[in-house]
Amino acid sequence: MTKALIVVTNHPKFGEMDRATGLWFHEAAHFDNVMKENEIDVDYVSPNGGYVPIDPLSLAPDDMDSIDWNFYLDDKTRNVHLANSLKPADVNPDDYQVIYYAGGHGAMYDFPENKDLAKIASSIYEKGGVLSANCVGVSGLLAMRTTDGKRFVHGKKLTSFTNDEEALNGLTNDVAFLPEDELKKSGADFSKSDPFQPNVVTDGKLITGQNPNSATGVGEAVIKALLK
Repeated sequence: MTKALIVVTNHPKFGEMDRATGLWFHEAAHFDNVMKENEIDVDYVSPNGGYVPIDPLSLAPDDMDSIDWNFYLDDKTRNVHLANSLKPADVNPDDYQVIYYAGGHGAMYDFPENKDLAKIASSIYEKGGVLSANCVGVSGLLAMRTTDGKRFVHGKKLTSFTNDEEALNGLTNDVAFLPEDELKKSGADFSKSDPFQPNVVTDGKLITGQNPNSATGVGEAVIKALLK
């Protein structure tokens, strides 16, 4: 049975600014939906395990579609996946063929240096699994290293939430860092599309999406990669 591990943040607010953040709900809901449509079981893991904060802006009526609502009203989503997510020590990488880092600004604070999650992701990828990430969640790849100690993202074709999109959010000076800049500094072959338009970049079994609107496309690309 194919299983996917969805990585979500535990971080509830911006650094010095009193503004709530966390998981961008749409990014988990839409990827999860593609997995379920293809009969792939999912588990959720977070850096600390337990409760997963949701960015309140991602629950605004204008941002919630039918997939989001179905996910939001699902008992297992609320009571297990997002209320009691696994911690890294609970995870056996051998159980999964897919790992997906979901975004939301909270991920900027607890993904980029998390070596435990990086080890899980590396193990899944090195055994032929699919490594995927979306939006700010792509920053989780910054913690990964190759066997010779180099940055995993060096030379990899990928995308993430862009500087242009952060500027349109009005948060350029408030976020912990700009993922586009950090990925480029780490040697990634970075590409992007117009702001907030779906954009998915595939490099073998590495699949990344640019923004929340790319989450479904990332899931669909994962399914294609599994079939190869």
